[in-house]
Amino acid sequence: MKSLAQLFAKNREWSEQLRSQDPGYFSRLADGQAPEYLWIGCSDSRVPANQIIGLPPGDIFVHRNIANVVSHGDLNCLSVIQFAVEVLKVKHLIVCGHYDCGGIKAVQQGVSLGLTDNWLEHVHDVQCFHSKALAKLPPESQLPMLCELNVIEQLHHAAQTSIVQQAWKRGQELYLHGWIYGVEDGLLRDLKVGASSAAEFQGAYEAVVESLISGRQNTLSVTLRDH
Repeated sequence: MKSLAQLFAKNREWSEQLRSQDPGYFSRLADGQAPEYLWIGCSDSRVPANQIIGLPPGDIFVHRNIANVVSHGDLNCLSVIQFAVEVLKVKHLIVCGHYDCGGIKAVQQGVSLGLTDNWLEHVHDVQCFHSKALAKLPPESQLPMLCELNVIEQLHHAAQTSIVQQAWKRGQELYLHGWIYGVEDGLLRDLKVGASSAAEFQGAYEAVVESLISGRQNTLSVTLRDH
């Protein structure tokens, strides 16, 4: 069996580089974590959370799955949200999708991926819910729009969890954000559905969905570098 020695060598190189720059770096990390951000993203190997936003280990709590799904029946994801919100007291919950997502593409094109099809039923639900808006678009625009809609709906699911609802009710500082990443240019875009309360989120969600349905799709994505 191959030992993947090159990965251990890379690990030693990385550790030595950090310790040479900051001898106390790992000692501080060992004392505990206090991240301000929870990142719920896709498992795609091209979308690593820390590298995309330039944060070191310890600054972002991460949960990833195929197509960045937040399901009320997924105890894994819900446990991560609960731990992040109630134990770590993160201030920002980010659902970040990406364009050209393989899972979403499979749903949009009707391609079977085997067992994964069961998981992707969550994305299929999004596609069905927004089928009229998607049908208005030319074929080449439907996949990017479904990737954006999936982020919006998964963030909606996160906002509806008892974890987030209770945090808001007790006045905890917690902001929700829906972002999407462009693999082709390395840039994040804000889908403008962020909020820090249940009422604010519902208003932002309804406004974004209405914009999609009324055909103003091209105005939704704003590159974060412009802010």
